[in-house]
Amino acid sequence: MHVFSPEEQEFLQKNLQQDPAKLMLQAKKWPGIDVPKLAQQIKARQKAKTKIPAWAANLSLVFPANLSVEQSSSELTAAYKANLISGETLADLTGGFGVDAYSFAQRFRQVTYVERQPELAEVVANNYQQLGIENIQVVSGEAEDFLETLPAQLDVIYLDPARRGESQERVHLLQDCEPDVLGLLPALLQKAKAVLLKTAPMLDIDLALQDLTGVQHIWVVAVQNEVKEVLYLITSDTTQEPVITAVNLRPGQEPLEVSFTKLQEEQATAVYAPEPLTYLYEPNTALLKAGAFKWLSQEYQVQKLHRNSHLYTSTELQAAFPGRIFEITAKPKANAKELHQLLPNKKANITVRNYPLTVAQLRDKLKLKEGGNDYLFATTDMHNKPILILGRKVN
Repeated sequence: MHVFSPEEQEFLQKNLQQDPAKLMLQAKKWPGIDVPKLAQQIKARQKAKTKIPAWAANLSLVFPANLSVEQSSSELTAAYKANLISGETLADLTGGFGVDAYSFAQRFRQVTYVERQPELAEVVANNYQQLGIENIQVVSGEAEDFLETLPAQLDVIYLDPARRGESQERVHLLQDCEPDVLGLLPALLQKAKAVLLKTAPMLDIDLALQDLTGVQHIWVVAVQNEVKEVLYLITSDTTQEPVITAVNLRPGQEPLEVSFTKLQEEQATAVYAPEPLTYLYEPNTALLKAGAFKWLSQEYQVQKLHRNSHLYTSTELQAAFPGRIFEITAKPKANAKELHQLLPNKKANITVRNYPLTVAQLRDKLKLKEGGNDYLFATTDMHNKPILILGRKVN
């Protein structure tokens, strides 16, 4: 495996912020330097700067084709899921760029990284060496072949199946992913005490539970309020209903976690408000994906505006509510003249939930620009009437 020379590392350091395409056009300025190769490295690092910042800044690491970087876990999500499981031995059967296996290696005595693409496995093996990681064994091969030859039972097997079809289109259903999780599940549970499965955020949780047996816990993981992955912990001896945890990860802060069960949601009674009250609550996206609707109303003593709106209100401030909280400043009509009187700078952050117009259509109708400290919610109340709510964030 090629490791960057001092000259190449210097080139990377000087040009990390430059446009890779322009560097390619100016390649003659650097005779003896493989500019196309290094431009690809710069492009990959620029894409990974937010997702994998420590690796992006490490000039001794090699970055593979962009698709592998796009599909990899972020440092934040990888570190979080490594803390969800424990044991001595773990195998990551869908190794990819190796970010997950790297995090697991901080928690497990021995980790095996399995990757079907030999070139990618070679890159990752080199990177682990550069990082000084000695407790990860790199295996190049198919997940199914590795399972067949596995001599002893592991504590955990982790899978993040490929979610792109033959034409590189995105797929979401478990049966469309590679490797075939549903077909492999019996063998996985024979070879490990527990299986941790990562699925596409788009996959419906209820649909997944119809296909998967033995699910003990589900985590819906968002990063800065954007759902990134859904995790299923599966064991062969699970008999109870799975716990669902919605988590919002924020760099430098403790994870914001809320746990419930489907039964609690089914048995909960939501209270509905005849109109918006003093405060407005918007749940974190992980909670919406997890399906906590009636339970939120009951648990946090807030009232729903409409069965399908998933916005809540209260007279008294419920500061522990897991999401954004706003103090309502007005309940205007969908009229540009009235809104401009309330918003002299003609700016607002618009959110649409269960409303007949899109954000773009509403912004055009009301002649409002994006931004500012005011938040405009377009939704429907319990009387099925479209309404607008203007508010400001509660710190």
